[in-house]
Formats: sequence, C-alpha cells, structure tokens
Amino acid sequence: MAISLDRRAFLRTTGLAGLALGLAACGETTAAGGGGASGLGSVKLQLSWKKNVEFAGEYFADTKGYFKAAGFSQVELLSGGGSGTSVESGLATGRCWAGLSAPTITAPAVLQGAQLKIVGATFQKNPFAIVSLNKNPIKEAKDLAGKKIGVQDSNELVWNALLKANNLDPSSVTRVPFQSDPSMLTSGQLDGYVGYVTSGPVRLRMQGHDPAYLLFADAGLPLVAETFTVTQETIDKERDKLKAFLTAEIKGWKDAVADPAKSAELAATVYGKDQNLDVKEQTEEAKMQNELVVTPDVKANGLFTMTPELIEQNIASLAKAGLNIKAEQLFDLTILDEIYKADPSLKLS
Repeated sequence: MAISLDRRAFLRTTGLAGLALGLAACGETTAAGGGGASGLGSVKLQLSWKKNVEFAGEYFADTKGYFKAAGFSQVELLSGGGSGTSVESGLATGRCWAGLSAPTITAPAVLQGAQLKIVGATFQKNPFAIVSLNKNPIKEAKDLAGKKIGVQDSNELVWNALLKANNLDPSSVTRVPFQSDPSMLTSGQLDGYVGYVTSGPVRLRMQGHDPAYLLFADAGLPLVAETFTVTQETIDKERDKLKAFLTAEIKGWKDAVADPAKSAELAATVYGKDQNLDVKEQTEEAKMQNELVVTPDVKANGLFTMTPELIEQNIASLAKAGLNIKAEQLFDLTILDEIYKADPSLKLS
C-alpha cells in the first residue's frame, strides 16, 4: 500500500476550505454494482480516501448485490484523497449523496453552519496512533516525554489534542517534521511518528521490523472514524432510503469482517486495482482494522452503532481539539436503532 494512506488526515483536518465552493466531481466510479431499474435509483457515496481495503464492506455490498437488493440501481463509490474533495464539501454541493468522513472534519463544518449529521461509525476507534519500535517502545502517553516524534503539519490538531488529553507539555516532546517516511523511524531519526495503526505497523512488520503502537483512542482521545455522513435533509425526507442504504452496508461489512482475505482480494484486484496494492499486506491490514470495527459494544448492538457513552467521549475529545459542539448537533443514531429493532438478525452472530 502506498504510504499516502496516512495522509488522509490532510482532508480531515484541513478540508473545509472548499466546503462552500462548487467543486468538480472527484474520483472514479466502480465498474461493478450497476443494475436494472430500481425504486431508489442511483446514488454516490464518497469515500474518505483512495480505494484500498479500508472500504471492504462497501466492496462486498456492491459485489454481492446488497445495494441492488435494497432497491438501488447503483451505488457509485467515489474515491477521496484529492485536493478540495472533502465529503462535507461534496454533500454541500450535491456531488455525493452520502460520504465516509470523521468527526474532526464534520464537526467544524457543522459549526460553520453545514446541515450535516453523522448517522453511524464503521471504525469504533480512530486508526490514529503513535507508531514506534519495540526496542524503544511508546506504549503509554507518558512515554512521549523526551522523545522525538514525527508529526505531519496536517495532524497538528489531533497531536495537540493528544497532548492536552494527557496533560503533556508540548515542550517535553521534540516534534519533528514528517512526511510519512517510516525509514526515519527505523534509522533512529525518530522515536515514533503519528500514523495509522492499520498500515504503519503492518508495513514495518513486513519489512522485518518489530513495531509497537499506542492508539490515540487508548490514550485519552477516543474518536470514531469512517463515519457515515449525510445531510439533515436526507434524514428528514429520505429516511427509508437511508435505512435501505445502511442495511446494505451492514450486510457488506458483516462479510468483510468475516473474510479479510477476500476483502484484500477485492481491494487489490478489483476496486483498487490501479493503486498497486499488495494482497498480502491488504489482508493483514484488513485483520488489523477488524479490531477497530468490532468491539464488545458492536457485538451487542450492531455494526456502525455508537453507545451514548462513546458519543460523549467523542464530544469530549473534540473539545480537547478546540471543537466545542453538542452531541445532538453532530450525531443521529436513531436510524440505526430503527434498523436493528426491525431486524435484529443483522447484528453480528
């Protein structure tokens, strides 16, 4: 996988500039998933990044016909990752009907007046982590003191929030400019770097290193990720359509969680075939991300759900990042509640 995966934070922390602009359509669409006439028609789902295994559930929902069975003639998967292509701006301009984003970018958009809501979260834990090596591990936040940590400028918001969450003086840590080059870690120029747990440790391990990591979510900064974001108008006027879409997504992600190898195959050979993805690496990343997708609460309540406690933890984390927003301004989990009440069999067995 390209190292640029970790640069997804560029969009999540700085992507608001284009929110009010009429932007051109971004990304490519899928080759699969088309179908005959259907009552719900065709919609566009914008992904948060380029097509890799992180969107395995969407690939399954498309490939196995779950979207079509739900009533859609097609669900186009639009790649994210380009300049000015945030989900929030896409929703504002009508470029997409729904999108996968994160609270750290949706919250600022809402605070600026965007009528958007998060209606579910694929990743119960954000992949942000401090990646280090076991020969000099950073396993607790207190271990950061005196260390040299690589931090991209675009990750400044979450980095500062992590320090604040752990009452760490920024001057106690040496922040080093970083461009997602893990060789800075393996060569000893860094003691750790801010990256994604779904890719960094996997890549290091495949290169023969022994990585360690500290999830931000386990260090006082719990945030969800790959959040389903829609307009308030969609919730108000297309609730049944949204239910049908999320139901197909649940089915797709149940399959993805159950079969990391097939998830990797779909990512590398079908949907992301132009990304030069390695099937073995994608398989390991799929296994790693399953740990972020499936938690005890998810097993009890269903994929994408968020407990009231998790919602409040996210609100508190956003406040540490300087984003003061109320839960009801940002989240609406009632659609998922209705889906699982109507069909409890959708829950993980």
